[in-house]
Amino acid sequence: MKRRKAALWAMAVTTALCLSGCGGSTGTAAGTSSEGTSSSEGMSSSEGTSSSEGMSSSEGTSSSEGMAASGGAASSEEAVHDTAILVVSFGTSFNDSRDITIGAVEQAIADAFSQYEVRRAFTAQIIIDKLNERDGLEIDNVTQALDRAVADGVKNLIVQPTYLMSGFEYQDMMQELEEYQEDFDQIVVGEPLLASDEDFLAVANALTEATAQEDDGETAIVLMGHGTEAESNQVYEKMQKTLSEAGRTNYYIGTVEAEPTLEDVSAALREAGMYKKVVLRPLMLVAGDHANHDMAGDEEDSWKTVLEAEGYETVCQIHGLGELEAIQKIYVEHTKKAVDALK
Repeated sequence: MKRRKAALWAMAVTTALCLSGCGGSTGTAAGTSSEGTSSSEGMSSSEGTSSSEGMSSSEGTSSSEGMAASGGAASSEEAVHDTAILVVSFGTSFNDSRDITIGAVEQAIADAFSQYEVRRAFTAQIIIDKLNERDGLEIDNVTQALDRAVADGVKNLIVQPTYLMSGFEYQDMMQELEEYQEDFDQIVVGEPLLASDEDFLAVANALTEATAQEDDGETAIVLMGHGTEAESNQVYEKMQKTLSEAGRTNYYIGTVEAEPTLEDVSAALREAGMYKKVVLRPLMLVAGDHANHDMAGDEEDSWKTVLEAEGYETVCQIHGLGELEAIQKIYVEHTKKAVDALK
């Protein structure tokens, strides 16, 4: 049976890219979007411990995340068997953090769209391999997840990335999806976390609510992002501006691998001259390697060690953004926009 060419809707940072299936034409619905970011998209990627998982389409493990190994959730609505949601994340091998961040986002999406099966894919092959070797977990990469969906007879695929921005990882994912156009009737893609002004405000509010108890006038809240040399690094500047314009002048954003640097943050703290205490928290979906080591580690160049040496009482909050219900809600809203784009 001859396949229809898919409709690929990429809703990314003010962009909706449509590859029309009927006429075979390609066009943009709203401008352009090609911001880049580092390969980790602000995600952590290193070691972890326990192994309670439950979201991959091929994982045969327990489900601390409340999901079956093939994804999906019990449905109060009639199941739609030819449509599935694929949640794409960079991934992490910190299992405890993964369960309550990536897993929590996946669960929120599954709860909101219980008529659809929800599946998982990671983009970091090194993490996929490590989890398989260390814990016996089998998690699909994007190619495997797409092949599995085709083999299972999925016709309409909703893809929701958990990236913070539409950077290199997002672009690589989009390119891979484009290669599968003819294998699905439709592919629709949701926005990453920070795609609109409303998203920046919502994330800023979520962060300030999560740290409200620390906001005593003598404490600085320092948020550690990943950073990238690509253009999309500007999201950190925009988030800083969003916080400052909301009156949250004691919030400071730095990055591990780009600008603003820890040195920039330290200089801003000295210039303010009013802080006795610094609370460190990752501006990343998952609290993994960067949060545990670069931020909160005991090494001489960790953010905690450096700031303590400068005389600040330092408290580390090792919590990924994915733990916050407000963040999960944003991903659900972005998934809804993608679902609504189905023809």
